[in-house]
Amino acid sequence: MEKYYLAVDIGASSGRHILGHLENGRMVLEEIYRFPNGMTEVDGEKIWDIDGLFGHVVEGMKKCKELGKIPVSVGIDTWAVDFVLLDKENRRLGNAVAYRDDRTKGMDAKVYEKVSLDELYATTGIQKQMFNTIYQLMSLKEKKPELLDKAETFLMIPDYLNFLLSGVKAQEYTNATTTQLVNPQTRDWDKERMELLGFPTKIFLPISEPGTTIGYLSEELQRKVGFTCNVVLPATHDTGSAVVAVPSNDENVLYISSGTWSLMGTELKESNCGKDAMLRNFTNEGGYNKTYRFLKNIMGLWMIQSVKKELAPDMSYGVICESAAQCNITSIVEANDDRFLAPENMTKEVQKACEESGQQVPQGIAEVAAVIYNSLAKCYAATLKELEAQTGCVYHNIHVVGGGANADYLNRLTAKYTERTVFAGPTEATAIGNLAVQMIVEKELADLQEARSCIFESFEIKRYQ
Repeated sequence: MEKYYLAVDIGASSGRHILGHLENGRMVLEEIYRFPNGMTEVDGEKIWDIDGLFGHVVEGMKKCKELGKIPVSVGIDTWAVDFVLLDKENRRLGNAVAYRDDRTKGMDAKVYEKVSLDELYATTGIQKQMFNTIYQLMSLKEKKPELLDKAETFLMIPDYLNFLLSGVKAQEYTNATTTQLVNPQTRDWDKERMELLGFPTKIFLPISEPGTTIGYLSEELQRKVGFTCNVVLPATHDTGSAVVAVPSNDENVLYISSGTWSLMGTELKESNCGKDAMLRNFTNEGGYNKTYRFLKNIMGLWMIQSVKKELAPDMSYGVICESAAQCNITSIVEANDDRFLAPENMTKEVQKACEESGQQVPQGIAEVAAVIYNSLAKCYAATLKELEAQTGCVYHNIHVVGGGANADYLNRLTAKYTERTVFAGPTEATAIGNLAVQMIVEKELADLQEARSCIFESFEIKRYQ
């Protein structure tokens, strides 16, 4: 009889429940529930409908009961940096504000009055991004101090969802590191700098490693879904789970976790918090098995998602990609420019960037997409050179995992501009990595090495040269 595991993988635009089990040594997936996600505006803030999200988590778990496939465990992963605060009655304080909200504007200067940028990087290894949790917390301290005063608990988004599932409050490591408040040497909260910044240290829980079982479904949840199971912490940061699923046991692995964001990097056994890494905007996020994901955040397919919504909402991503491949436009934009983070209109922003630089202005979905795909691939090539300079390694292969592994034209461009062999797949990397950690906990897979070998044998991997 198969042992089933449930991955609840929630991204910025959608979420899904994927059941996994091993069959003849291979991992088999079954998507049983999918639901939309997105930011809404409430009280002048861009927020997540966290109650709606949890409702979908529960509905998807009910599907397991309907199918008669009861998982031995469930693991949740989401995006990073966002959080909620709870009061002493465990009631949520304020909104679950989204990272694309502009509340952090000017908060970097407030942080640097107490802790310099150089000191922050040297003690956390996390790149400056204006949406990082540290700047969100500073915004609360400056604009809504009453929320911090009432707060008893700080929980990242997946940790809060786990609390609603199990009644257990736990803070998982990979997501915690994205706050820019964790010391990579101690692998614990940097309470010294928290105190300098005026953040209440009592609200931050002890940090748990991915692979920790925190408990079972609460009695209330058991009644709702019709069963109980273990609640396991995978790498709750979706990129952390995606990197678990990189199908290679090479000593030096280069990956691009390609989705809304493109996260391009490698795995290190020791963090690199040097000045040059800081100036090149690399980050040292916590990884599974006590590794560090030394990577750069690149804007990613958010740009394509945006122009699709604006110009061709009914066109599939596959058709957009094929149409872009037929274009001859050579214009390039700086894909990682902050202007593309949350523009009012992505199409107009790309066109404006081309016009400002004296290049051909793209017209229509195919040309705009072609500019974006070429710009992303060029950015990957530049990042490859920087990674090799930082690590002293030569990377012969690039593993593209996640939904972007389906973007054939982008994969071909990446191979062309980087002059490296590109292996694309698996596309469901985040859910697969989530499931793999649960299977390791249950001892169906011995360790990360066996998990990655299993993943390589289980899913289609395309090669581009």
